[in-house]
Amino acid sequence: MNFPDGLFSPVWSGSAFAVLFPFVIWALWTAPWRRLADSTQLHGWLGTIVVVMLFWRINAGVRPGLNLHILGATTFTLMFGRQLAVVGLGIVVAAVTAAGVGGWSAFALNALMLAVLPPFIADAIRRLSERRLPANMFVYIFVAGFFGGAATVAVSGLAATLLLALAHVYPAHLLFDEFFPYYSLLGFAEAWMNGAAVTLLVVYFPQWVGSFDDRRYLRRK
Repeated sequence: MNFPDGLFSPVWSGSAFAVLFPFVIWALWTAPWRRLADSTQLHGWLGTIVVVMLFWRINAGVRPGLNLHILGATTFTLMFGRQLAVVGLGIVVAAVTAAGVGGWSAFALNALMLAVLPPFIADAIRRLSERRLPANMFVYIFVAGFFGGAATVAVSGLAATLLLALAHVYPAHLLFDEFFPYYSLLGFAEAWMNGAAVTLLVVYFPQWVGSFDDRRYLRRK
């Protein structure tokens, strides 16, 4: 899902920067930076950026812009919240772009699809599960972690597919026949990767999972 230079027209690429700018300002202004004053939290945040970067470097695709890779955005969001996830994933987008994966003219489009949209989806699923489902650790792990990972990659893939179709980069029938269906397969991998990561973090490093509240999920009945 990393778009290279020249795939979109200058109108689409330029408009994306205008859309991205308010999200960047919001994330930088409202992010809980004090949390990263703790060296342990800072190392966890930076380490997550590196791990996600490595996952993004492992991708498969047959046409420009039609590549697939693990997002890791759900775990990032559950650990550090939307704002720090947006900033961290934005750094990942910049790093992989500098490494030659994607292009700078398409940076804003990549950032919107990979760094902005996924954290919002993952956080919305977590919030909905907290409002509608029992306060149980297994509900958190399986709904926010496993299902959240699969749903986040599926919705992000649908958004990227619609973007490519609306911009007339590829025919819609080709995208829905040969590109989007693979997100259902990627969803299984994303679900297991995020679910396993969240499970291990909750058990061994709960202090890194900011959305996991011991008082809510581990209180005695």
